[in-house]
Amino acid sequence: MIQTLKQYPDESINVNAGPVRSFGEGFQTMFTDIVDTMKENDLDLLTAIEIGYLYQLMVIRENGIYTAYANPRVLSQSQPFQSTERTTYFHNQAITVQRYKTLSLVYDDEKDEMQSLKIDTEHKAVLFQRGVDYLFNTSLLDRVPVNQKENVIRALAGKGDMPSFSDAFCPTESKKEYFVSVADKLLFFMFISLILPLFSLSKETLSAWYTYDKIAFPVIIFLMLGFFFYAQYEAKKYSQCSSCQIGNNIGVIVKRSVAAFAFALGAYFLVNPN
Repeated sequence: MIQTLKQYPDESINVNAGPVRSFGEGFQTMFTDIVDTMKENDLDLLTAIEIGYLYQLMVIRENGIYTAYANPRVLSQSQPFQSTERTTYFHNQAITVQRYKTLSLVYDDEKDEMQSLKIDTEHKAVLFQRGVDYLFNTSLLDRVPVNQKENVIRALAGKGDMPSFSDAFCPTESKKEYFVSVADKLLFFMFISLILPLFSLSKETLSAWYTYDKIAFPVIIFLMLGFFFYAQYEAKKYSQCSSCQIGNNIGVIVKRSVAAFAFALGAYFLVNPN
């Protein structure tokens, strides 16, 4: 049976849907209602919660086939990009959010059997992520950058234009990785210097490597300081950037700084020819 689609500002979708535990007649009725509503509105995705069923069920249309995904869970995601999406809930207004092109996930099928799936097509990945959002009390509005949210709300109310999001999201490539790349190369050669005493090398050669170690250690520390300050700049510029968060950055800095100190200490005792 065709059901009425919920639309903004109806907030009845703002709940966490419950898991599907029974796949009997009630489930089939819910699935049929979702498919009928999708056909009526020519939709590629619809979740149970968008038509009033508070269960973790979404249906995706592919090549005319409607597939049910119950109790979906995303295990991993990669390759972030900016996705401009139009949904019936937001009256087909174009809203740009950050999504991922590749997903690994598990779900229960119509026979109550757990399935695993890897999605590497952009369109299906976007549909799946948006469906999971609805099922777990999230929508496109919750994913826009914080400093743009009020502008989006005004645009949805017809009181302004939808803002541009060109500088709002985390870049897929960050210049701060150059700091890490150089530091890793210096660390590699510091490590190599530690095994040189195992070979019959001249005192002059070992002395040259030890000089390298003495220079490389402070350079790595300065690189990590540069990494930290540039990462802080990105964290302020890209409000949706999970890789820019301070916890991730500190982990990068600590691991390389500790390695540099350990290699420098080892060089003092093992490579130092004096």
